[in-house]
Amino acid sequence: MKILASTAASGSLHVACVAPLLADARACRLCAEHLPLGPRPVFQLHPAARILVAAQAPGRKVHETGIPFDDASGERLRRWLGVTPQQFYDPALFAIVPMGLCYPGRGRSGDLPPRAECAPRWRQALLATLRRVKLTLVIGRHAASYHLPQERSGLTTSVQNWRRHWPALMPLPHPSPTNNRWLARNTWFEAELVPQLQTRVAEILRE
Repeated sequence: MKILASTAASGSLHVACVAPLLADARACRLCAEHLPLGPRPVFQLHPAARILVAAQAPGRKVHETGIPFDDASGERLRRWLGVTPQQFYDPALFAIVPMGLCYPGRGRSGDLPPRAECAPRWRQALLATLRRVKLTLVIGRHAASYHLPQERSGLTTSVQNWRRHWPALMPLPHPSPTNNRWLARNTWFEAELVPQLQTRVAEILRE
């Protein structure tokens, strides 16, 4: 019982230590003049998280609700992972930290890329608080450029070569509906890779 009490106290202390960092990140206005809807950093983070979702940037709907992946992309991602919304939004299970914390605005062919100023300011500090992560999901090419700089042949090749990084990291295409054509051309992804991913996620969540 003394060991359990000590562990609980240590965990609480760790959360208290990162609270100022999280508050500062959520109050960030670094890119305010460039954001069409203004700053609203959206992320989910707790030191106990076991799976890191390394995403790109919030979309417009997520900007409005303040809930990460609260859109069609999130529904598909949770389906790929085989998890419920309750599991996904448990910060002690999933950390969700995009490359850009705020909605960057709309471009001609979809949302703009994450603001370049964001990751150098916040990413290393935020990810350093995650001491228990066993699986990192690298979603989309902007996250892949950061987490997999050695992969220079494009996102499709990175995803095809997922076994190079298994079981600690998994590159994924973005689950956005704008990628429906990619998924239709690469049927192996949902037929072969997704079942392996679901098994790995289930193993981690049972631990």
